[in-house]
Amino acid sequence: MKAAVLYEGTKIETREVEEIACGKKDVKIKVMACGICGSDIHKMQTRWKYSYPAVMGHEFSGQVVEAGNEVTKFKVGDRVVAVPFLPCKKCSYCEQGNYSMCENYKMIGTHFYGGFAEYCTLPEENLLNIGNLDFERASFIEPLAVVMHAVMGIKVQLGDSIVILGAGTIGMLTMQAVKALGASKIIVVDIDNKKLEKAKELGASHTINSLEENLKEKVYEYTAGFGADISLECAGSPITQEQALLITKKSGKIGYTGIAYKDVLLKEEAFESIFRKELTLKGFWNSYSAPFPGREWTNAIELLTKEIIKVDSFISHRFSVEEVAKAFKMILNKEEVYNKVLIKPQGE
Repeated sequence: MKAAVLYEGTKIETREVEEIACGKKDVKIKVMACGICGSDIHKMQTRWKYSYPAVMGHEFSGQVVEAGNEVTKFKVGDRVVAVPFLPCKKCSYCEQGNYSMCENYKMIGTHFYGGFAEYCTLPEENLLNIGNLDFERASFIEPLAVVMHAVMGIKVQLGDSIVILGAGTIGMLTMQAVKALGASKIIVVDIDNKKLEKAKELGASHTINSLEENLKEKVYEYTAGFGADISLECAGSPITQEQALLITKKSGKIGYTGIAYKDVLLKEEAFESIFRKELTLKGFWNSYSAPFPGREWTNAIELLTKEIIKVDSFISHRFSVEEVAKAFKMILNKEEVYNKVLIKPQGE
């Protein structure tokens, strides 16, 4: 099969590799759409836990082409999404059903061949049926499950005022998810006016360009002088990670989903906000719970199937498996403005 193979560092070549044999409890799928995640870029640049050569890709959907003789849930022809997380099932966290905290997990697309290939073989328990959901939309199930893990974990309530910091893919999915859960006032913050326009189209009640307006003043204006009930940081920027502390109301909650790519150093006012306002801070990592893979995943499938959450307009680029190196070059060198980039191993 053809696969985009990552060698040391950022070197990627598309070549023929041997297909992984389908074991008795495994399912082989034809990969139809696989998203490039921001973490893929970070992992590549930091040489993160890869066993080279590697085949990346963990946000993917496809169709079953082979099933092991002990597989009971899937048959050839089924349309599925990959659940890329392989918990050890032995550590104390796994025994509690807290799979996101597994101490010895493995990942499809990191430790094993992933979705930047024509085919991928996974354990039966690492697939979910998607019915008639479009394959491209289904490639958003994994990032949406990450979002659901956060919005369910922070316990969004009917009528909450919520600030979303960052209008990238995760931020825009988060905005739609909190709206579906009943948030009444949703304020989206970014420095890109085009992204903010899209946020408005998709249901944001207010948008703020924090380069052009005073963020704290505008948030307090839009929340009757109190600040946000909940702030959700989705940008992974030290600036927004600090800003979340300044715009959240007394006894409010802050959820962090953006990766910290560098040290986060807090000014006095931001740090004092934590204890003077008695804020609750919570981080969210991964997207899994019991029974595995969790309600995050089943909820994500339902929200996309019913088009309560819309994703089509987020797709800015599509590349074939032969063009994966070109896709990463564009992203790493910032050659074009992009949003969600999809790899289509079977072509259009």
